[in-house]
Amino acid sequence: MSSHSRLRIGMAQMLVEPGQPEANLRRATEYIARAADQGCDAVVLPECLDLGWGDPSAVALAQPIPGAHLQALASAAKANRILVVAGLVERADDLLYNAAVLVDSEGELRLLHRKLNELQDVTLHLYAVGDRLGVVATPLGLIGISICADNTPESLEIGHVLARMGAQIILSPCAWAVPPGHDNGREPYGSLWRRSYGELARRHGLPVVGVSSVGRIQSGPWGGWPVIGASLAMGGSGDVVAQGPYGEQAEALVLAELDLRAPSRA
Repeated sequence: MSSHSRLRIGMAQMLVEPGQPEANLRRATEYIARAADQGCDAVVLPECLDLGWGDPSAVALAQPIPGAHLQALASAAKANRILVVAGLVERADDLLYNAAVLVDSEGELRLLHRKLNELQDVTLHLYAVGDRLGVVATPLGLIGISICADNTPESLEIGHVLARMGAQIILSPCAWAVPPGHDNGREPYGSLWRRSYGELARRHGLPVVGVSSVGRIQSGPWGGWPVIGASLAMGGSGDVVAQGPYGEQAEALVLAELDLRAPSRA
């Protein structure tokens, strides 16, 4: 169904400041515009970009979807004529969800995903477990969304189901963190994701893109842990197509050219 055999994806490895939604959303809209200026068909932004992953400010500051935080991204998507995938904290009645949205180039919300594999000892006290999984047909192809730990080796059934639902590409907002003092020279970050993304890519022939924020977690069991980017785009044959820089100050817009397989359903 797609008229595109190749996509240019902007990987917006942006700084996320815990509990600072105005600054974070302003930064996100700037990255959306930059990606459009670079000729990207779509831009992927990090997990919980409005408030920071696991930050307790969500109790007071989280917005519904649709709501004000989504609207800021939707307006930027429409103004720049680009598809946007981004992580937001969602308030739904008396629950909070670690959510991701797909907004099309008209500024319309097309898909809402709620993270399924929430980390039990770290964030499950804050976010409810997700209740949905889906793909959406867009002019770029059939797109599936997951969030960060949805793609760990222990939860790869999520990606396998998205592939069985017809996804031609999986886009995943993330927040990849390491313990303080992690030595990336001795222990380069990312082997877990290369293994997981590689299994999905090789089995189903679909690219997988994970985009992490940078900065530092301020609160909770991982308080003080750096969030280090190292965003990853893997092609459908299991090859690494693009990799973001590592470090809590390593902001970057990384471009990835990805080929899509033919859709598996009409």
